Amino acid sequence: MLRPILLVTMLLPLTSHAADTARARMQAFSHDLRAVSADFEQSVTSAKGTHGDVSKGTLALKAPRQFRWQTTTPFEQLIVADGTRVWVYDPDLVQVSVRSQSSEESHSPLTVLTDLSQLDREFATSEAGERDELHWLKLVSKAKEPDFEYAELGFDAKNLVRMRFLDPLGNTTEIRFTNWQRNPQLAADAFTFTPPKGVDVVGDMGSDAQVFPIKD
Repeated sequence: MLRPILLVTMLLPLTSHAADTARARMQAFSHDLRAVSADFEQSVTSAKGTHGDVSKGTLALKAPRQFRWQTTTPFEQLIVADGTRVWVYDPDLVQVSVRSQSSEESHSPLTVLTDLSQLDREFATSEAGERDELHWLKLVSKAKEPDFEYAELGFDAKNLVRMRFLDPLGNTTEIRFTNWQRNPQLAADAFTFTPPKGVDVVGDMGSDAQVFPIKD
């Protein structure tokens, strides 16, 4: 009578371990996730090994297509995806660039976090093993002209902790995330953007965009 119970007891750790993959952790992190916010630190290392400045800021995502990425140091920049367009505001340059959102955020690993249906549609995925006490998932874009060779997402037991991108020139971007907030109450204007008066606006504004275009 004890043997079947013993067998089940012996198999449970194996089953649990087999399910503890990077993809499983990603699915657990994204389960019932409609919106999320976090702090980030981003660094870039060139193909020659040169390290750039570390930038810091905050991000927010909201399903299905809204996105806010605000860099506060060492310089200010704001990127807002409002569901139709992506706005990039550089206060130091007194300039805003705008483009169709489909050309900017498609194939982005971050938008997958609040819409897992994109994962297999937009990426080929594979387990990338364990390192630095994280489980890593490798994503290769299915786009014809992707912005990066591949991305790797590193998860601990609860959260996405790090993300790495290798671009076609051999540069590596690494992003570290902290202070994740699940389904937070985000400000009503978190994903809207109207360029300040007097700021140069370049790009595809569209007929319904509220902008102050460049004067000739």
